[in-house]
Amino acid sequence: MNQVFVTRSSMPELEEYMDEIRGMWDSHWLTNMGPKHEKLQAELCKYLGVQYIELMANGHMALEMTLQAMNLQGEVITTPFTFASTTHAIVRNGLKPVFCDIDPFTYTMDTEKLECLITDRTCAIMPVHVYGNICKVEEIERLAHKYELKVIYDAAHTFGETYKGKGLGTFGDASCFSFHATKVFHTIEGGAVCFQEKRLGEKLYELKNFGIHGPEEVSAVGANAKLNEFCAAMGLCNLKHIEEEIAKRRIIVEHYRSRLQGVDGIQLNIVQPEVKSNYSYFPVVFEEKLFGATRAEVFDKLAEHGIGARKYFYPLTNTFAAFHGQFDVMETPIALHISKRVLTLPLYADLPMEEVDRICDVVLSCKY
Repeated sequence: MNQVFVTRSSMPELEEYMDEIRGMWDSHWLTNMGPKHEKLQAELCKYLGVQYIELMANGHMALEMTLQAMNLQGEVITTPFTFASTTHAIVRNGLKPVFCDIDPFTYTMDTEKLECLITDRTCAIMPVHVYGNICKVEEIERLAHKYELKVIYDAAHTFGETYKGKGLGTFGDASCFSFHATKVFHTIEGGAVCFQEKRLGEKLYELKNFGIHGPEEVSAVGANAKLNEFCAAMGLCNLKHIEEEIAKRRIIVEHYRSRLQGVDGIQLNIVQPEVKSNYSYFPVVFEEKLFGATRAEVFDKLAEHGIGARKYFYPLTNTFAAFHGQFDVMETPIALHISKRVLTLPLYADLPMEEVDRICDVVLSCKY
């Protein structure tokens, strides 16, 4: 029985990566914003269609450093249907997360429930693009302008996507990406912040490099969130193949859809108009009364066949033990409902089509 994992990192040919890093044995420049780092930063600016970008050691540091750079105080409206990093970045900056419920079809922040959460303590909105589904950016921008709030997007799932021809990194005051090994594009570990104001970039650079401004000047208290040269080299290699990788993922997603579309009790990810997708995830929501099996039963049956699926996102961040007693999960009922029913099925560029069929066969066998 073949073991199928929920994801698998895309990697260049070994020789290609070796060629990319070979010169480092001559230069011995391994970190501290070296030539690979600078080249990747420039290439990503072009590919993502953004004016400014600052590379980070990982996606979490991108979120945490951005909030810190903005020197915010008070409350940040966000969503609990996300990875731990989003909420933790807010809390670790001494800010209070206020949770907005999600749309039941895009799984992104429900903007119809957003304005009523804005108070005189609100300083920012941190929406999350989910599974490649993008937030209602125009409405979020309208509300942010109305109430003079910062907008920081968690864009970890949307690398390479565009909306109405614009890169996702161009929206909000900042958009934060993850380049973790499991993502569509990765640098092994890494991340980036795309932003609109040059001053923010100067602050981000300061924060990620100990506040150092020169060999004898440290004018601020910073952290260490630099991207090293080996990770940057992997990014340079992977960026050359990104469109091919996305095209492969699209074929897999379309085959999944051909097998699972229209099945009672199965809700598939929507296709958003005017969005160029990166096909990052394949979430399936199981409604037990119509499908005849629970999410847990499908998960266990897949596991019996050596197929890894993920309850992603579960649990909600506002139910974490770390925040026990601080939040009322019933204030986000749609997020709670989806979190108890969603599975992301295996999806990566080199997933064989016969395995996609085997996965679908197992899923459908739970119904009949």
